[in-house]
Amino acid sequence: MIQFNLLPDIKQQYIKATRVKRTALVVSFLVAVSSLFIFIALFLSVHVFQQRHLEAVNNDIKTNTQKLKDIPDLGKVLTIQNQLNSLPELHKNKPVATRLSGYLSQITPTQINIGELEVDFNTKTMKIIGTADSLQSVNKFVDTMKFTTYTDLSSDSRDSQTKPGNPFTSVVLDTFTRTDKDATYQITLVFDSAIFDNGKNVTLTVPKITSTRSETEKPTELFKALPEIKKQ
Repeated sequence: MIQFNLLPDIKQQYIKATRVKRTALVVSFLVAVSSLFIFIALFLSVHVFQQRHLEAVNNDIKTNTQKLKDIPDLGKVLTIQNQLNSLPELHKNKPVATRLSGYLSQITPTQINIGELEVDFNTKTMKIIGTADSLQSVNKFVDTMKFTTYTDLSSDSRDSQTKPGNPFTSVVLDTFTRTDKDATYQITLVFDSAIFDNGKNVTLTVPKITSTRSETEKPTELFKALPEIKKQ
């Protein structure tokens, strides 16, 4: 079967243009409908759903806030809880004062006795008042403290290869008086807080200037009462 197209070229172009126009209109309509749907969805999300969500969250906040306010002595409870939480850190950072007696037995000569000892961990100062047999023994005591060093044997220190430090600095013999039986002295010094650090394993290296209580087989008494001052 043979078909002949008897339409002129102008008529064919018109029909083609009509089809293109109809297609463009359909596509434009679909795009407009989609845009309108997206606009309505965004409008409802912002002004309706999101607003309701915010209102619900605000109501929950008010309800829970009121519940917290209804708890008796809530402020005291929270304060105590915060203090309890800070206890481990405070315990970790507090100085280990029990090490002091061991240090003193290592550095104090056998001829020296301690009558009064004042230690201020805030200013890192120490005052020692006691008795001795002679000024020479007191001077040896002062020199022993000046030349004593310490080493941190904790794992962190060994890794960093920390050099030995000086536990006692600014060691000064403030006063020295002599009586018929013995002599009285007063020494002030500054100590390194590291030797009382709970996180450090400190060992002292004492110079061999004189025999100390830690070296003798039968050490004498370290602490001894000061002689009474006679009133005129």
